[in-house]
Amino acid sequence: MIMASSKPTIVVLGGGFAGLNLVKRLDKRIYNVVLVDKHNYHAFPPLFYQVASSELDPTSICFPFRRELRKRKVRGVEFHIGQVRDIDINNRLVITDYESIPYDKLVIAMGTTNNFFGNTELKDNVYTLKSTDQSIRIRNEILYRCERAAVEPDADKRRRMLSFVVIGGGPAGVEIAGALGELKRYILSRDYPEINPGEMNINLYEGSGRLLSAMSPEASETALRDLGQLMVTVSLGKRMVSYKDNIVTLNDGSTIYSEMVIWTAGVTGSPINFIGADFKAGRAGRFATDGFCRVEGVNDIYAIGDINLLPTDDYPNGLPQLAQVAIQQGKFLAKCFNTDRWDKTFQYKDKGSMATIGRNRAVADLKKIHLNGFIAWLAWMFIHLISLLGMRSKLSVLLNWVWAYFSYNTALRLLLAGSKYPLRGRMWDKDIK
Repeated sequence: MIMASSKPTIVVLGGGFAGLNLVKRLDKRIYNVVLVDKHNYHAFPPLFYQVASSELDPTSICFPFRRELRKRKVRGVEFHIGQVRDIDINNRLVITDYESIPYDKLVIAMGTTNNFFGNTELKDNVYTLKSTDQSIRIRNEILYRCERAAVEPDADKRRRMLSFVVIGGGPAGVEIAGALGELKRYILSRDYPEINPGEMNINLYEGSGRLLSAMSPEASETALRDLGQLMVTVSLGKRMVSYKDNIVTLNDGSTIYSEMVIWTAGVTGSPINFIGADFKAGRAGRFATDGFCRVEGVNDIYAIGDINLLPTDDYPNGLPQLAQVAIQQGKFLAKCFNTDRWDKTFQYKDKGSMATIGRNRAVADLKKIHLNGFIAWLAWMFIHLISLLGMRSKLSVLLNWVWAYFSYNTALRLLLAGSKYPLRGRMWDKDIK
């Protein structure tokens, strides 16, 4: 419920890096601020793969919005849960599953979702890594397959159960493949002595000519070498064209059997339907904006973060879809709103890129400096640790990392799928007598 006020209302769709940094810095004395998200928490996507590989608890990387919005600098922001369905441009309304929210200014910061490049059948057949829920789903499936294989007497069936394919050689693909490789090399024989590690098969396919194509050639070569040492088979220049009956078919006509395919190959902007105007998102579901993050073709609508498409001389296809871009745009737009000054366009400051492959294995491109191995791994941990919200989460993650480093052990390899029944009823669907 939006409280009546003479102040203009800014509605922010999405509480990721971009949206949360924006609402934290907007001046609540000037604006009513409403944050809308389909979840009631902010998540930390760079560590989704660690939830999927049982290295971190989901609560260590997820932070309830209502707790964050109670903090002094953020107080005054309204939070509304709901999946955004439509935006009524003429009537200036955001329509969710549950309500219609009026706005004076609208900021779209909903991020991205999985892009299957037109192959819609993949949605129901592959595992993805774009949310906490999906990470938990992957974790449970990996653990179940290990437990099931440990009691299976047929060696051929065990090999089929432990056949993993990762599609996409970007940071997410390299990191989850590396985590599976560590499971195979260091953990399987100890926790599951009934399984021969050679029966576990991990393949990573990347359509381009190298891994981590957005990073330096040195980073790509290091990632390829490290994954090989972790017993991951990497195939470059190969794309998956179909997946049916556990058979992965590649663009060169070759096939491979896999009962678990993890898709990290592409992203597209979260879909939004517009009412009252012939307007829709542009390439890859992103919104083309000017240098002030104003969406071209509509009034008083802005886009920041991964869903923003802002071409520059250095990035003619749009700024990279990285956390730093989202954070910087959130801060920039808040300053523009607060001061009502629109004379200096957004300038992205590249602070570098990182990816981790496993224990003591990482790569980092920091401007003109390239790091790899243990030093890059320490830098990766430090940057991600300080980026987490809340001291409790920082300490929890640090303790988990230190314990796992010295023991190769974790208490998080638990199959916790949750109960399916009773099914949730629709609210107010029963007659009151």
